[in-house]
Amino acid sequence: MAGVNKVILLGHLGKDPEIRAMETGRRVANFTLATSETYKDKNGERVENTEWHNVVFWGPVTEVIEKYVKKGTQIYVEGKLRTRSYEKDGVKRYTTEILGDTITLLGGGNKNSEGNNSNNTSGYTAPAATKSVVEDRFEKSSMDDSDDLPF
Repeated sequence: MAGVNKVILLGHLGKDPEIRAMETGRRVANFTLATSETYKDKNGERVENTEWHNVVFWGPVTEVIEKYVKKGTQIYVEGKLRTRSYEKDGVKRYTTEILGDTITLLGGGNKNSEGNNSNNTSGYTAPAATKSVVEDRFEKSSMDDSDDLPF
């Protein structure tokens, strides 16, 4: 039986994304995403716990990230966990990150140079897709299915 490696996160960026081009010309976007949960402890006091996630996106979606995603932006991310190793100062180290498949921009408040709300985009599917999630959903919802209604 095959396994499942699926991560779904909804949070805010801790800093502006870092966008780089590899030697091959392929682009990569790295950023940290904060997810928070609140609960009441046994004394009835409200406690907030914030978890930080390292997120990586590859390919054409990096252009969308570079243009619209900034520190504080609220986003929804789907992807998979990936652990990789690297060597620093002769010591082997490990890092776990989210390899993003889908990013959806949420909320508002960030203004671009024309004064328009730059976060009114409903979503983009990362590198392999040719259409945004919005376009796909619009096509499905705008189809005339009135003849197929059961009532």
